[in-house]
Amino acid sequence: MKPTLLGGLSPARFLSRHWQKKPLLVRGAFQHFGTTLEPFKPRDVLALARRDDTESRLVRHAGRKWALEHGPFDAAQLKSLGSRDWTILVQDTQHFSRAAESLLGHFDFIPHVRVDDLMVSLAAPGGGVGPHVDSYDVFLIQGKGRRRWRISSQRDLTLRPDMPLKILARFKADEEWVLESGDMLYLPPGYAHEGVALDECLTYSVGFRAPTHQEWIEYFLDQLRDNLQVQGQYGDPSLRPVTAPGQLPPDLVARFADALKAIRWTRREIEGAVGSFLTDPKPHVVFEPPQVGLSLKQFQRAASRRGLSLDGRSRMSYSATRIFANGVSHPLPASGRALLRKLADARHLAPSPLPDALIPLLHEWFEAGYLHIDHD
Repeated sequence: MKPTLLGGLSPARFLSRHWQKKPLLVRGAFQHFGTTLEPFKPRDVLALARRDDTESRLVRHAGRKWALEHGPFDAAQLKSLGSRDWTILVQDTQHFSRAAESLLGHFDFIPHVRVDDLMVSLAAPGGGVGPHVDSYDVFLIQGKGRRRWRISSQRDLTLRPDMPLKILARFKADEEWVLESGDMLYLPPGYAHEGVALDECLTYSVGFRAPTHQEWIEYFLDQLRDNLQVQGQYGDPSLRPVTAPGQLPPDLVARFADALKAIRWTRREIEGAVGSFLTDPKPHVVFEPPQVGLSLKQFQRAASRRGLSLDGRSRMSYSATRIFANGVSHPLPASGRALLRKLADARHLAPSPLPDALIPLLHEWFEAGYLHIDHD
């Protein structure tokens, strides 16, 4: 981690003082950002917005009127944008750029399963998405150009009606700064903010996953159903004559309630479901298999000699007994356990001999496009 990233704070101090508590402005978090670290130039963002495998948006405004369009965009649309008051946003740029993936790596003091994506916004002067609130933590890194940020701890989160975007109706800023290349602003969930480009600028947003309890519980119940085996069948041998046959008998309801008591789950099942849930790729993600397949032996020789790297789309994590890759849980083999954990932590394995026990699983991931053999 760069010593300037958190303004002189250690990760532990930052997490205890600021994470999900209060904002932090860091001047020069990334020194010489525009010359050494910035993943994209404006033309790169425009090129990404034209692709059909990216999630891109165009936000424009004129006074209090706002418009939102979803990509992909064609060249004619992009050329007609004008000189002011528009923003193009592209999600998940780490899927398409090693430099973007490396930028995310500076935040490795936070578990990978909590990281959502690195979004980039390209804005003309006056461009922005209006005052709004995010339900997740975000680091806002300024690249090329300048952007004015205003933030507020207000509790009035009423939205303007009939808007294509979730824009706050009564935004009142508490603080204001102009960020320049390499500056960074951290905002916890629920903090109102507005960013407006002062000139053509690029801003990078490191967002974090914050699934709702509803999403998680629905996923867990689906997982539980797939493996559920409940014995028994409804019966009422003590049934008595009724005078209101249309009524739902309380005794019948009680018997169904008792059947639910047979449902049990263990901490291990919860852990497995959490690992699969948090590494499950987004619905639009498609992996690209290698153009040339390799046999197990060919793969082992090449991977051992050149090293391996996870695809930018891949999500990987592990527990004490399981490894999770793109929503699928696998047992951790005794031989090679440390290597798989290293791959999940660093997203890369340097050239070294790979144990035979790992080769079938790694080869399966290679063939699926989850990981790649590094170039010589």
